[in-house]
Amino acid sequence: MDGLERGRVLWTPSPNQIEKAKVTQFEEWLRVHKNLTFSQYQDLWQWSVDHLEEFWAAVWEYFGVLSKTPFSKILEGTQMPDIQWFPGAYLNYAEHSLRRQGEEPAIFYEAENGDQLTWSWDQLRTEVSRIRGALKAMDVRVGDRVAGYLPNIPQTVAAFLACASLGAIWSSCSPDFGSQAVLDRFQQIEPKILFAVDGYRYNGKVHDRRAVVRALQTGLPTVTHTIMVRQTFRDQSLDHGLEDYDLLESSEPLDFEAVEASNPLWILYSSGTTGLPKPIVQGHGGILLTHLAALTFHLDLGPDDRFMWFTTTGWMMWNIVVSGLLVGASIVLYDGNPAYPQVGRLWQIASEKRITFLGTSAAYIGLCQKQEVDVRSLDLSMLRAVGSTGSPLTPEMFEWVYQKVSTDLWLTSLSGGTDICSAVVGGVPTLPVRSGEIQCRYLGAQVEAFDEEGHAVYNAVGELVITQPLPSMPLFLWGDDAAKTRYRASYFDMFAGVWRHGDWILVHDDGSVVIYGRSDATINRGGIRMGTSEFYRVVEDDDRILDSLVVDLSAMGIAKGLILMVVVRPGEQANESLAGEITRRLRDALSPRHVPDRIFFVPAIPKTLNGKKMEIPVKKLLLGAEPQVAFNPGAMENPSIITYLVEQVRPQIG
Repeated sequence: MDGLERGRVLWTPSPNQIEKAKVTQFEEWLRVHKNLTFSQYQDLWQWSVDHLEEFWAAVWEYFGVLSKTPFSKILEGTQMPDIQWFPGAYLNYAEHSLRRQGEEPAIFYEAENGDQLTWSWDQLRTEVSRIRGALKAMDVRVGDRVAGYLPNIPQTVAAFLACASLGAIWSSCSPDFGSQAVLDRFQQIEPKILFAVDGYRYNGKVHDRRAVVRALQTGLPTVTHTIMVRQTFRDQSLDHGLEDYDLLESSEPLDFEAVEASNPLWILYSSGTTGLPKPIVQGHGGILLTHLAALTFHLDLGPDDRFMWFTTTGWMMWNIVVSGLLVGASIVLYDGNPAYPQVGRLWQIASEKRITFLGTSAAYIGLCQKQEVDVRSLDLSMLRAVGSTGSPLTPEMFEWVYQKVSTDLWLTSLSGGTDICSAVVGGVPTLPVRSGEIQCRYLGAQVEAFDEEGHAVYNAVGELVITQPLPSMPLFLWGDDAAKTRYRASYFDMFAGVWRHGDWILVHDDGSVVIYGRSDATINRGGIRMGTSEFYRVVEDDDRILDSLVVDLSAMGIAKGLILMVVVRPGEQANESLAGEITRRLRDALSPRHVPDRIFFVPAIPKTLNGKKMEIPVKKLLLGAEPQVAFNPGAMENPSIITYLVEQVRPQIG
């Protein structure tokens, strides 16, 4: 991998944009109140990691965090993961989410079938108060778990905030998860209350989830109340044992339980593609401070913004969207297929809802690029920024945004993960955008590239590590032992006291970075290591190819072990001629060592429900693992492809 080649500059902020940027306003506040000055963003970042506690104390003060009692110190402990943030502080995340009041819109909602709904800030507060009182009457207390099997709708936001206001712990799964995938998650945390939906729409079809809800009731014996949000079958009576969300009543005033900053706020889950997913617990204080800083300084969001990120409730980006309320932004929820009835649906919503920041994924932008979508005819005059996450955004995808969306747009690619429910590298509106590059490391996030000996390297690819704690790092993994054995094994097994994130990263001298994909899916040929994203960039640059996946089985004793799977566009020929062209292009663009030993044309690439390529499970399957060991079908977008791989691909390996 040649890490020294830089992408071309696609966008540069104007002096006026730099002056108005919220990170610039923070710098000015630091100058006035802390006598600190910085000549460029990299200097501000360096200060934020060199003086970590001073930085987070400044963030606390800058945002006027509401706390019943002050913290005794910012950080207690010396080495991850044995640290605690803001000990002594008692606060509540939901209280900060609902600080704004009035008749201005807090939530815009649109469904795939065109149904729409808008809630003002006062309406949201009223709804949260109603649900909070109902939960309190159900004896929900601090530390109880409340589970949501719900789509991306306003009621889900209200239920979560009501739960958080009581100091209870929220956890959600999207209704496209099958019953076993949901039980794999919720059984670990033993919820007291279950919110569920009767059905949802996707890709023009209605999906009845009532049978799944009954299976969840049976499989979750700790649930005392199941509350049904009626989206699809409103005219039919509820089954016995279900309570109607719309009929919940309470006269209790809205209030917020002050809890320790380290009190659990929610439980997220690792992808669950192999084995049981990890239940990741994050706290009120850590999430509050991390999201205030990330959304304000790195997404440049505030009360004048309309913020949308396409997501489901089973992806951590839903939590990020809801945290848009923390900074007073109006959030936009969409429930359905982002490419139905046409690929450009998200851009249409951005135009109609006057969205200022639209977040999506590299997979969606890549689909738009492949389908040659051109949205320049839409009125996107309010859209000033586009965000992308989920997988590396290729230079070609960068170019498509500036060619087919707008030339005057801040495109911010970011990377982080469920484990910290935030990004650690991403954008800042005061720096130029280069094709294929991520602009910066986040403030307070000491991200480095480590070589195999654990030394930081620049202008070379290494393991993405975080060498100092972040407030949103997990408090613990639910069900772990007192020694945090599973937690330590998950993140600290390679470098003692240093968080290993599991990605390949290159850090340039100026602080910009490039992500090369998962380090545990590395291609190692003749001692040359390469991230899978470089393969995908070359292979998928061909308009005839819709998708691809590469795995390297060489280290496991497979003689011809570099396997490439390719999905061709409908109507194109999957033949030896195309395979030969792919081989030639990979040889020319990468190296002869990285020519696949075998190319398989397949009907689809296995992906998670969040659209991520399942490289590690495919690797395990091809090495002989049973399908139920390698994959969790309930956590997949397209589980039917497993049978094809078992019957058509695996017999030819070895």
